Amino acid sequence: MILIGENVQILAKVVSEAIQSRDARPLQELAVKQAEAGVHYLDLNIGPARKNPEETMGWLVDKIQEVVDTPLCLDTTNPVAMEAGLARCERRAIINSANGTAASREKMMPLARKYDAHIIISVLNDAGIPHDAASRAESILETVEYANGLGIPNPAIWVDPIMMPVAVAQPQAVEVLEFLKLLPDLLPETRSTVGLSNLSNGVPARLRPFLNRVMLVMAQRVGLTSAIVDSFDHDLIRLAGGEPRHLVDLVHRTMDGEPVDMASLSSEARDVYKTARVLLGHELFSPSWLEL
Repeated sequence: MILIGENVQILAKVVSEAIQSRDARPLQELAVKQAEAGVHYLDLNIGPARKNPEETMGWLVDKIQEVVDTPLCLDTTNPVAMEAGLARCERRAIINSANGTAASREKMMPLARKYDAHIIISVLNDAGIPHDAASRAESILETVEYANGLGIPNPAIWVDPIMMPVAVAQPQAVEVLEFLKLLPDLLPETRSTVGLSNLSNGVPARLRPFLNRVMLVMAQRVGLTSAIVDSFDHDLIRLAGGEPRHLVDLVHRTMDGEPVDMASLSSEARDVYKTARVLLGHELFSPSWLEL
């Protein structure tokens, strides 16, 4: 499992203030701590970057590369900012935020070929986000065919099925899993990734890790090859590596519909089991799902 650290994120106050004031120290500290946590890429998310896009992304890439050798995943919808960052990357980077919309095809995708970068392409298209596995498959097949026509080969493409918040779209968790099962046959040699924290948006902060961790185990089992994650959720990092084994096995048994004796489980295992059942749609989501 390839892990992409999400913690240099423009929506975080410390990050936005540091970028605005051009104070590199907090950003460099975040980068070093993420690298030490064991992630394989660092996602640098500056959003749409409407003000000084070239200078902002170029400065950020330079400052992060001063302190870590970890390759970068550049995350912005602004193709001007994206190109400025790619031009400064010392190692092969990943382009984040490409999709099947006309604007992205015309302005973002060609940068992968120009800078020999890998590229994350989501199932989003001009009609919006597809709602089931079949429509996701239809959308991404068309988009990847276009990318191939630009000279971007499948091994350089990371497919993002788009993880929706379980609090507002509970069935989408299962649809993502179904899509991931289809992907190896649909698009051989492509990789897959998800913005894992999107799943738990809108959920109380103390509960978010349960959803993220269990979904990672389920998605990895059906073929997910990478994820954009909170680098500082150490339990999640361990689960990505298959530990603790008894919790991973419990999630797999739940996915397989095997009977589980709740009374025999530890409190930690019960939380994992209940969370898996919610994500699989066996129980209705509510903020009190662990208490039921």
